Amino acid sequence: MPDAPMFDAPMLLVFPSLMAYAAFSDLFTMTISNWISILLVIAFVGVGLLAGMPVSTIGLHLACGFGVLVLTFSLFCFGWIGGGDAKLAATTAVWMGVEHLAEYGMGSALAGGALTLALLQFRRWPMPGWARARLWIMRLHDKDVGVPYGIALAAAGLALYPETGVFVRVLGG
Repeated sequence: MPDAPMFDAPMLLVFPSLMAYAAFSDLFTMTISNWISILLVIAFVGVGLLAGMPVSTIGLHLACGFGVLVLTFSLFCFGWIGGGDAKLAATTAVWMGVEHLAEYGMGSALAGGALTLALLQFRRWPMPGWARARLWIMRLHDKDVGVPYGIALAAAGLALYPETGVFVRVLGG
């Protein structure tokens, strides 16, 4: 990477910032906007190039994301996951690369399982008056609404991010 330490922190914060935004968006609205996934891919390419990642490696990361998109789009077609979750998983896979894809899948599954169990328990509790006034809490409490799985996808991605090739390259490792 060129000698530009003032750019290190902003480059390292792009992924966590967008993932946190996606998780909170899913929590509060049960949607993950397309622009988040698009920006994650564009940011990966930009950060990868600025960090000196070979174009062939960037291509492999993009191919990894495309493979995950094919898989998650199939799950979406069956109604098993939401469209935003499918796209977020794929764009996170771009940042993880093949090296961390299995760990990301396992981490997402474990975090998603824990989130689902917590949400099922939460939905059994009666809601106090203050909570009833908050639409997002009542949406989460609704047994007919799905799980904001973007939270689990973001948590797994953020946990693995410091181990990724992009992160290590930016730090000069």
